[in-house]
Amino acid sequence: MRTLILLFFSNLFMTTAWYWHLKFKETQLWKVILISWLIAFVEYCLAVPANRIGSYQFNAFELKTIQEVISLVVFVGFAAFYLKEPIRWNYIVGFVFIILAVFFIFKKW
Repeated sequence: MRTLILLFFSNLFMTTAWYWHLKFKETQLWKVILISWLIAFVEYCLAVPANRIGSYQFNAFELKTIQEVISLVVFVGFAAFYLKEPIRWNYIVGFVFIILAVFFIFKKW
């Protein structure tokens, strides 16, 4: 559970670092880069322990899959609520395919 919580907050910081500035297009690029790097530093401080702790329970492929699903969940919330972008039907279909990928990654064949 610690891994999931750390990955969630890690992705929250990384999504913020990558996309917060889209609402502030007048801000100079060098300032956006500096602020984003500072935000990303916090992300790394959460992601590295998350993956280290998670490696005792999951393999690298499973950890990456978990991270990607969490990343999508965080991004959808960020894009919809912060950036005010619509969630279209084709995005949902794509996410369903990603969930299908999760099934194949975690299924013990």
